[in-house]
Amino acid sequence: MARTLITMPKTATLGEVIEIRTLIAHPMETGYRHGDDGAMQPRNLIRRLSCRYADGRDDVEIFSAELYPAIAANPYISFFTVATASGTLRFSWQGDNGFAQTESVELTVT
Repeated sequence: MARTLITMPKTATLGEVIEIRTLIAHPMETGYRHGDDGAMQPRNLIRRLSCRYADGRDDVEIFSAELYPAIAANPYISFFTVATASGTLRFSWQGDNGFAQTESVELTVT
């Protein structure tokens, strides 16, 4: 399991634009580099990040990104959304070698 960090407000007013920042600890090996033993390092990338906003009535994907070998290790991604209702934001990372990580954060809208 990879270590994740999600930074966003716990509360927001209805209609407020909020910033969401994510960081995941992951080596992001491109598969083009030789290791200390001279052998090629196997590719190990996070390929996709998605964020869904579920408020009890709707469950909508509000952000997604396809990641490529040029992305640095421990990818940091920031995006914005509008606070429409109290609910859960669910973050999902998928990658090579069956890698999958999911985290959830609650948002209270007043």
